[in-house]
Amino acid sequence: MLKISELFDLTHTMSADIFDGCEYAWEALSWIGDYIQARGATLSPDEYDSPAPGVWISKDATVAASASITGPCIIEAGAEVRHCAFIRGSAIVGRGAVVGNSTELKNVLLFDKVQVPHYNYVGDSILGFGAHMGAGAITSNVKSDKALVVVHTPDGDIETGRKKFGAILGDGVEVGCGSVLNPGTVIGRGARVYPLSSVRGCVPPHSIYKHAGEVAEIK
Repeated sequence: MLKISELFDLTHTMSADIFDGCEYAWEALSWIGDYIQARGATLSPDEYDSPAPGVWISKDATVAASASITGPCIIEAGAEVRHCAFIRGSAIVGRGAVVGNSTELKNVLLFDKVQVPHYNYVGDSILGFGAHMGAGAITSNVKSDKALVVVHTPDGDIETGRKKFGAILGDGVEVGCGSVLNPGTVIGRGARVYPLSSVRGCVPPHSIYKHAGEVAEIK
């Protein structure tokens, strides 16, 4: 489930080549900002406005006047950035994605149709096509002891070499309201997480995470 092809349909992002040379999806977190700067310079001014250095916003996107956007950032066609959203930089917001009221993004890739619509924090994370985080659900991207993040898998731990790494959500993942995705969480395609969950490690694809130690297959 950790293979990029198992987590994502790469036809649902303009940034598929960001994963070139990657073994694991989280490796791409290291160069999102540089990727945006290079990619943004190629975007047509007929299709994208650039209201600030390093910021490219599709003319077909909807951005509230109260939203705060710091580059580097690309907001694609059909995306909606709502009231008081806070984009701190190094963020790609895919086609038709929703960044909601008081949601904060930092160093993220949101595939097309992702929804983080209500009071979410998403940092150092990648969310696959159509993934949705319920109200108040957040990624925790730094360990309390400030040690490097490790991904815990059934086959053993994988060292990431990263101090900051929130979560990887496969396509179609649903995260319940008020949940916390602890550093290094990977949730497989089509999985669901119960509200108020504290998730750590890997959640198998097409499963329901009820609480630690109880994960059921979706039938």
